[in-house]
Amino acid sequence: MTRGNQREVAREKNLKKQAAQKKGPKESGASLAKRKEADADALRAKQKKKEEEKAAGATAGSGK
Repeated sequence: MTRGNQREVAREKNLKKQAAQKKGPKESGASLAKRKEADADALRAKQKKKEEEKAAGATAGSGK
């Protein structure tokens, strides 16, 4: 079973795609650390809010 030039065309397309991915801007170590810290802060704030809501719910529920 022959495929004609389909294999070569797919290979060239894949090489172009890989080259484009390598050219993309890389995230530097400083910006990566900064982003990780910002994400961690957001998660801490979310967790604190959830704990406060849980504590408020527990005190409101015990007054029945």
